[in-house]
Amino acid sequence: MLASLAVLFTPASGVPDAPPGTDKVVHLVLFAALAASGRIARIPVLLPGLAAYAVVSEVLQVTLPLGRSFELADIGVDLAGALAGWSAVALARRRRPRSVVAPARRG
Repeated sequence: MLASLAVLFTPASGVPDAPPGTDKVVHLVLFAALAASGRIARIPVLLPGLAAYAVVSEVLQVTLPLGRSFELADIGVDLAGALAGWSAVALARRRRPRSVVAPARRG
């Protein structure tokens, strides 16, 4: 969460130049990591919380004196990343072999 705050709220002057589209990749990976780690931690109402965070972060980027802009596409990529992270954990849990519990001995 702290890394996302640093990434999303760094003033424009502190954001390094990057090839076009890098911003979207950063948003995707960031929200995928938030969703995956949140799901592993079993945080309740995770996806609605991340959806709200995606919207609020974009609004704050344009509202605060950061020199950043509001991009509706960033919100979409954030949501896609959150769903990807959530799904990756679900898939990993399904593929993980379940431990077999031996039946209790009688006697």
